[in-house]
Amino acid sequence: MEERRNQPDVARILGHYRTMQRIRAFEEAAEAAQKEGLVTGAVHLSIGQEAVAAGVCGNLEKTDLITSNHRGHGHTLAKGADPVAMMRELFGREGGTCGGKGGSMHIADFSIGMLGANGVVADGIPIAAGAAHGAKIRGEKLVTVCFFGDGAINRGPFLEGLNWAAVFDLPVLFVCEDNGYASTTETRTVTAGPGPSARAESLGVPAHDVDGNDIVAVDALAAELIGRMRNGGGPAFITASTYRLKGHTAADPAAYRRQEDVDAAYEREPALRVRQLLTDLGVSISELDRIADEAQAEMVAAAETAKATPHPDLREAYTDVQDVGAVAWPN
Repeated sequence: MEERRNQPDVARILGHYRTMQRIRAFEEAAEAAQKEGLVTGAVHLSIGQEAVAAGVCGNLEKTDLITSNHRGHGHTLAKGADPVAMMRELFGREGGTCGGKGGSMHIADFSIGMLGANGVVADGIPIAAGAAHGAKIRGEKLVTVCFFGDGAINRGPFLEGLNWAAVFDLPVLFVCEDNGYASTTETRTVTAGPGPSARAESLGVPAHDVDGNDIVAVDALAAELIGRMRNGGGPAFITASTYRLKGHTAADPAAYRRQEDVDAAYEREPALRVRQLLTDLGVSISELDRIADEAQAEMVAAAETAKATPHPDLREAYTDVQDVGAVAWPN
């Protein structure tokens, strides 16, 4: 009986693989569109970090909440957002998740509990704490997850947000995607002490380390912590070690990185690892290829749809700004 209980759930892992392939295909389509000049501004790709988004969000309900950082496409997609609406947002077109006004770094979709990406490093942390506190006051049985990078632990909002969550015992899961770099700087060279988990523990938030490229490990840890929160547990912290395979932005060649580190990262990247795991569990290569091909086709089609969508009417520039003092558009 115990042996049966410990057997891998192939269907669940396949579901995570599908999510990871959709994230990667979306990012590749976004990168291609940026190079074509269809997406303006910085585009921060999460290629290589897909297992964190898939493994954590795979344990969330639609009513649960998330906040993200500037590298937020994967989190948004894994939470359940429509890729066509997301792509329209990146293109600045009608029908985008934010009406085409937010773009890549500020993507949000309240309809699926995605409270927003954030271009200000670490600012999603106190927003998540506030959202969790509001839900607790209202008696809502939901969980809030906050995604951020390792560079965020050196910013003031990290202290403020974790302190608030610990003091008020809030159901918020802090997920540090530790890819080793804060923008173009190796985080270890500008970070004192033993790192993210130790800082969380010092503030009274239980912390856990996980291989962020191992989808099964991420899924299991997230399931345990989120399940505990649903039953009245307080905050928790995950440091997920991973590596972004691209530069800080889609336009960044990342010449500051050692080639041997990049080569090693490609050998242990999450999509490759889960693919090998699934073949070891008896899933055919043709099935895995079919899932990957479907993801590619879906995201290429989303980009083509966004490209064919018109830009918002100029009148829309005067909406979503403020209600007080609004004036009518002149005839």
